[in-house]
Amino acid sequence: MRLFGLYVVVELVALVAVVSWLGFAWTLLLLMAGAMVGMWLVRREGARASLAMAEAVRDGRAAHAEVTDGALVGLAGLLILVPGVVSDALGLLLVLPPTRALARRWLVREAERRAPVLRTARIRDGGVVIDGEVVPGAGPSGSAPRWPDQPRPGQPRPGQPPIIEGRIVEG
Repeated sequence: MRLFGLYVVVELVALVAVVSWLGFAWTLLLLMAGAMVGMWLVRREGARASLAMAEAVRDGRAAHAEVTDGALVGLAGLLILVPGVVSDALGLLLVLPPTRALARRWLVREAERRAPVLRTARIRDGGVVIDGEVVPGAGPSGSAPRWPDQPRPGQPRPGQPPIIEGRIVEG
């Protein structure tokens, strides 16, 4: 409740300052023009974020940046709809791609600081994924029990590609 009270006081002080600087008519015109330009930008940037998200999904990669962009564009639209000089200015800044990128970096850094699991998920996003399956059989610890329909180690299963044994060396 105190935060809302602080918001109202900041908006009123900013509105009085702008009215005393520009006059009532110009301030009203500025607010209406800001809302119209802001909503046009929100619509345009929201469509871009949506297309980028669809492309990321189509490419099979995690769309964390695209989802964050979409959320920030939505927040910018909300700030522009809320009446006030400060909220309009913040909304207009947030809808612009360069300032949105800064906000996204800050938001991701804060989220990763609070939940370190998010950092590992973002790091893994760029890595190569090797599809495989666990095959019971002789391993480093000796021989493991075999099922009756399982072929001997080194022989391919009927209808299956051969199993390639090895290790992954990063470098």
